[in-house]
Amino acid sequence: MLWLFGIHFSVIYSTILEPLLIVNIAQNTAAYSAGHAIPNIINLSLVQAFALLGGSGGTLCLLVATFIVSRNKASRNVAKLAVLPGVFNINEPVIFGYPIVYNVALIIPFIVLPSLGIFIAWLTTVLGWMNPMVVQVPWTTPMFLNSFLATGGDWRAPVIQIVVFIIGVLMYMPFVKINDGVVAKQVAQEKAEAAKQA
Repeated sequence: MLWLFGIHFSVIYSTILEPLLIVNIAQNTAAYSAGHAIPNIINLSLVQAFALLGGSGGTLCLLVATFIVSRNKASRNVAKLAVLPGVFNINEPVIFGYPIVYNVALIIPFIVLPSLGIFIAWLTTVLGWMNPMVVQVPWTTPMFLNSFLATGGDWRAPVIQIVVFIIGVLMYMPFVKINDGVVAKQVAQEKAEAAKQA
């Protein structure tokens, strides 16, 4: 939600929530090394692997949805430029270039998808369909590789990430269309105003 107003979420997140998540992954690593039961399902690695697919708001899903359904040339151009950084979870080109900031049309999936990703990862871990996260990997580690490494090499983790990713793309698609409509109306209004002044 903070991104909607141009506030970098990590300024808040890094001081309030991230320290707790770091403690959880550190406890998991220690327990894994000692051969004990893993104590924490929710931890920094899980959040990074399943909530931040391409960065805040799962914007790699937004980029793929843009390539699939967007007819707006500017949005598609931003998506082309942002996809490579997005692979490494760097999404400032999307946040400020698409943009997400002050863009009400895209804020719903931007907020909902990370929560859904965490819930799915939590549920599949509880059900035993994926090993708990026991290794802290760098936040720039690409999707699929990050979950595989964080679970100590569980191949099921990237499969679950693929499921979350597909859900994310499908979730973003109608909102990309809405955004296209909003942009088209803005362009039409600007042209009409320019014509009046001329």
